[in-house]
Formats: sequence, C-alpha cells, structure tokens
Amino acid sequence: MDLKEAILYKQIEGLKVKCAVCNMRCTIPEGHRGLCGVRENRGGKLYALNYGKTIAVNVDPIEKKPLYHFMPKTKIYSFAAVGCNFRCSWCQNWEISQSPKPNKRIEGIEISPLEHVDRAIEYKCPSIAYTYSEPTIFLEYAFDTMKIAKEKGLKNVWVTNGYMSTETLDLIIPYLDATNVDYKGPNGGVYEKYCGGKPIHVLENLKYLYKAGVHLEITTLIVPGVNDKPDHLKQIAKFIAEELSKDVPWHISRFFPAWKMKDTIITPLETLKTAEKIGQEEGLTHIHIGNV
Repeated sequence: MDLKEAILYKQIEGLKVKCAVCNMRCTIPEGHRGLCGVRENRGGKLYALNYGKTIAVNVDPIEKKPLYHFMPKTKIYSFAAVGCNFRCSWCQNWEISQSPKPNKRIEGIEISPLEHVDRAIEYKCPSIAYTYSEPTIFLEYAFDTMKIAKEKGLKNVWVTNGYMSTETLDLIIPYLDATNVDYKGPNGGVYEKYCGGKPIHVLENLKYLYKAGVHLEITTLIVPGVNDKPDHLKQIAKFIAEELSKDVPWHISRFFPAWKMKDTIITPLETLKTAEKIGQEEGLTHIHIGNV
C-alpha cells in the first residue's frame, strides 16, 4: 500500500511540520516522528506510517468495548493499527500501542478500508470499532473506513482516550455513532505523571461529543494508588452527572498488573463497590463494574 500523507497538519518554519490530529500538537522536525511513533516528517510532509496496516482484528461482543447501551447483544467488527499518543503505565495493550516508539518498524498486515467493511458485512456485524490502540493515531485509516461503512449502512464506534483535537472531532463526528472514552480523572497529576497529557482536553472533548449527540459511555480504570481515592472518584462521577448527564453510563473497570505496573495490586473489589456507591450518590443511573 502506498505511503499515505497525513491530514490535519501544516508546514511551519523550515521543513518542520505541526500536527493537529491530537492535543499533543507535536512540532516535528524533518526526519522525525511525533510522540505517537507513527506520524513522520519526510521532507516537510507528514506521513501516516500505519495507514492500511492492521495490527489486531477481531469480532467481539459490543459489550466488550465496553458499550452496554448501544446496539446491545450484537457483534462488532474491531480493528487497530499500532501507535498511541499516550504512554499509560498500566496499558493492557502496550505491545501494540507502544511498539513503534521511538523509531521502530511499523508492524501490521495490509488490509484496505474497503476490505474491513466487506469483512464486517461478511461476518454479519452491524458496526465497526476502531479500538485496541488509539484510533486518533490511525485517523486517516479509520476515517476512510468510516466513510465506506456509513455508505453501506454500518455504525462506527471509537474506543478512545479522548485526547483528539477539535479538528479531528469535527472531521469524524458526521460519521461517528458511538464512543467509549477512557476518563482517568480530573486532578492529582494522573494524566501528567502516568500518561503524558492533561485532563482538561479530555473533559472538553467529552462535553463536545455529548453536545454533538454521539452516543457516549465512559470508562474509568481504577488503579490502586493512582486514582482510587474517594474524593477523586467523586469528582469523576460529579463531572459526568453535572457536566454531561446522569444517564451517561459509567464503566468502573478493575485493574490487573500490566506493562510498567506489574508490581501493583489488583484493584480490590471494595474499591469498585465504593466507586459504584459514589456514582449512585451523584445520581448516575447506569453504573457498570467491569473486569471482575
């Protein structure tokens, strides 16, 4: 498959480019890649090195995304390309999300956007999920697939960290039917220390998606010692209830040791129950405990 020029970037001084796909908004010198590890400046043009290269593909129950209130009990065709704009220390899929960093080979098998849609139809899946890694980072690949899927009557779902730019949201929202956003919490340096981002951008995007009418569900992976304090959980639940809607589903997910946090304990069940109670006190009507 031919090398794909990226979208949502501009040339700046010299041969540098500024990427606008996510809120990292990397300035990338010639010959270098962005923080995601898959967008490379070659001669003053930015290229998406992971376009058309599928690293994971599967047919899942839609509840696995997790989406419990969108097309329940249906199958969803799911795929990913390598790369991520975050570096979450607890990443369950770090082998694919972090594999191209900083300048490693881009792994994956070539599957075109049309082939993905045809496969989804063949497997009788009414929807496609852009998932496993971060769909923002394979935007060009996802977007081309989304357009074909929409034409053929399939629904499009993003499972995302929510750190995309407004420009990306404006591009995909006309084709996006549902999303599950991983929201780790508003304070305490969680994003800055463990992920490499800032919570404000996720908060703004959650509100943007909700106001745009995209079906929204939120997942919080509760990691012991990171975001498991009651006041932290209360702020998450309060934001959902007051800034979005009490009817937005909140998935409370149990942490299991992974990547850089293999010595951290599994989230105690009582912590999940505490989070559930806090959500109920804030008036949330759909709370789901996962990974138990």
